[in-house]
Amino acid sequence: MQNAIFDLDLLLASMEPVLNPVEVAYVTFAKDEACPFDLTGDDVIGTFREAEGLTAIVVHDSALRAGVPIVLRSAWITLTVHSDLEAVGLTAAFATAIGDAGISCNVVAAAYHDHIFVPSEAAGAAMAALRRLQAQSAGRRS
Repeated sequence: MQNAIFDLDLLLASMEPVLNPVEVAYVTFAKDEACPFDLTGDDVIGTFREAEGLTAIVVHDSALRAGVPIVLRSAWITLTVHSDLEAVGLTAAFATAIGDAGISCNVVAAAYHDHIFVPSEAAGAAMAALRRLQAQSAGRRS
């Protein structure tokens, strides 16, 4: 694994967005509510605990099979560049590019990569916006 990249220009030029083949769903569970998913299993992409309860990002088909209410159905885009968690400006840059395309995005920064969740029907447009941003940034570096 390469070292984490801190430099914003290099991050943007080499972010390489990839649209994951699995569609995901945001689902929530109140503090006192049982979660039907094995939180360490392959169906769970990520979780976050808040005062109101647990938010889970799970494989969409698994949410349907479990019969849980879906808060948001999303496409999952991963920026394959190994971004430093202390890098400044990456999230702002790609969120602006996606927002300028009229698309909402939700972001999870993990230890190696940034993950962007957009409405499923906007996946292609979000990928195009990210590729434009990457190309513009690469052009500035050359």
